[in-house]
Amino acid sequence: GPAGTSSNRPYHLVIFGASGFTGQFVVEEVARTVSEGPKGNLKWAVAGRSRQKLEKVLEQAAAVLSKSELRSEVDIIVADVEEPDSLAAMCKQAVIVLNCVGPYRFYGEPVVKACVENGAHHIDISGEPQFLEGMQLNYSSQAADKGVYIIGSCGFDSIPADMGGGCIHDGTWQSAIYGFSDGQKLQSLRRKFNHKPLPSIGSKLKRRGSLFFSNEIQQYTVPFMGSDPSVVKRTQRFLVEEHQDKPVQYGAYAGIGGIGNIIKLMFAGMMFWVLVKFSFGRNLLIKHPEFFSFGFFSKAGPTRKQMDESSFQFAFYGEGYTDGQDPSQGKPNGKICTLVQGPECGYVATPIAIVQAALTMLNEPTALPKTGGVYTPGAAFAKTTLTDRLNKHGIKFSVIGL
Repeated sequence: GPAGTSSNRPYHLVIFGASGFTGQFVVEEVARTVSEGPKGNLKWAVAGRSRQKLEKVLEQAAAVLSKSELRSEVDIIVADVEEPDSLAAMCKQAVIVLNCVGPYRFYGEPVVKACVENGAHHIDISGEPQFLEGMQLNYSSQAADKGVYIIGSCGFDSIPADMGGGCIHDGTWQSAIYGFSDGQKLQSLRRKFNHKPLPSIGSKLKRRGSLFFSNEIQQYTVPFMGSDPSVVKRTQRFLVEEHQDKPVQYGAYAGIGGIGNIIKLMFAGMMFWVLVKFSFGRNLLIKHPEFFSFGFFSKAGPTRKQMDESSFQFAFYGEGYTDGQDPSQGKPNGKICTLVQGPECGYVATPIAIVQAALTMLNEPTALPKTGGVYTPGAAFAKTTLTDRLNKHGIKFSVIGL
């Protein structure tokens, strides 16, 4: 049967792609939180192509956390995206697979397929709308039949939050390059869903096409290019269809600071825009991430020191209607702001987020949606204590009435 939490599979979690850049940090985060697993004991293993590299990962984690037992006690599973049998064998042993192998547009689908066919839940940190929506289109009904939950974008992966701090690993940069060059495919994929437009409630959200000065954060701001708006929209659709909630309208923007940053960004943006259209240009972008992104992305990824020193803060500004106010009568009369603050977003907050998502699934299975399927985090975890768990781990949500 499908992987329940009480299932007799040897591992609650298998981290696939554990020797990748993000994988290393996910391994360390899992090792830190074993006592939060079911009955206070999380059973886990690492998986990937090279046994040698996986041994190194466990050695490094053992050193960072001063837990020498990690070297001998954590099992290693050899599995390769190119070999479906190895993926099937891995999925049969796990309640949940944490998939850290990106770019997902190239390596994601075989893992999702293996999970669905072998009854393992799948959590990833993809920030690629095309992959996330493609999985929903192709696997949702099969996952529902099997009682399997496929939950994408459970990290802060797509959010270069603190524009000033650190740099971001090459893999995220590559995902962005391919995402831009494939915009058309995403449009045609979306048409296949045949979605009716969501009902819009109250006054229409102002769409801002380009640079503008934001009074809220007192900075120049640009439309945010990550997967956020796509993920939020899918969540709203679920909440409207399943729980008859009223949908929200959402726009995402990144604060970029002052005029100097604007000039840099426009220049980088123009180069990116031109180069991404040609295969030789994409190759240039892939070979020299630091040059083309002013050091924002790098092949090496950030150092631990850069990570320790950087942090993120998002502010969500909402307008709406207070209880008892009728949205069809006049303008929104209530404002609210939610702040989300936490450690460095890419490699500190992302592992915390994906691991807490997994622990929430293991510990609160009855709070998940009634049937399996492909879900956004907002849809999957709406009724769980995930935000409380994140709060305890330093990703703070606070609400300020305005």
